[in-house]
Amino acid sequence: MLEPTLQTGLDTGSARLRRGTPSAGPDALPDLLLIERARGGDERAIEALIRRYIRRLYRVARSVLMDEERSEAAVLQAFLAAFSDLNRYEPTGKFAAWLTRLAFNQARALRGSARAVQTVGPAQPAAAATSAAAAPAAGDDVLERHELEQAIAQLPEVFRTVYVLRMVEGISGIETAASLGLHETTVRTRLFRSHRRLAPDTAARLRVTHGLLELPPECVERIASQALAQLHHGSMPAISASTP
Repeated sequence: MLEPTLQTGLDTGSARLRRGTPSAGPDALPDLLLIERARGGDERAIEALIRRYIRRLYRVARSVLMDEERSEAAVLQAFLAAFSDLNRYEPTGKFAAWLTRLAFNQARALRGSARAVQTVGPAQPAAAATSAAAAPAAGDDVLERHELEQAIAQLPEVFRTVYVLRMVEGISGIETAASLGLHETTVRTRLFRSHRRLAPDTAARLRVTHGLLELPPECVERIASQALAQLHHGSMPAISASTP
């Protein structure tokens, strides 16, 4: 449960003010400093970290689930698991990769539970049809993104997740490997095979199109506010960052 941040170090703060050097806002601080503040219950630090990585977590969840609503749920649960006990994070690896791994594992858990109870066909094709019908009215750019997202969706999941992190999110092969619990060689192989499965013109369009699998601003606000509210009330799911 979050606690109000205590104001400490008044002498240090006064000295900084006398020097005329303004303190940096949370958004400008590095991860490790924000993590230390978040461990002390600093809600602004937690919110800054959520907003910094929410779009990446959403993309990795979408790459598994290809469903907007369930992907949002996976992201929310990953944030709750992370910030309910930050002592589980060991700063030997990148915080972003640790968070991404939580979202990836949660998305896979949701996918597995959905398969276990599914009695009808998956909802994703229907949602895609709705988006396709609405896309032309929204403009050519929206239609372009929808078509390219459908091309990504046709990749097998093991290739798709690597492709999304490497080519859409744009992170390195090393960080992708850490995020998914893979060897870097496996990441390179899966990325190569992803490119082989895409039509050449589609692959070229994917490389230059921005905003794929994007999380709308209103969804960012909703997930951030829900995460902070549930942390206040002690909603703390346990999600492992290890490969399921």
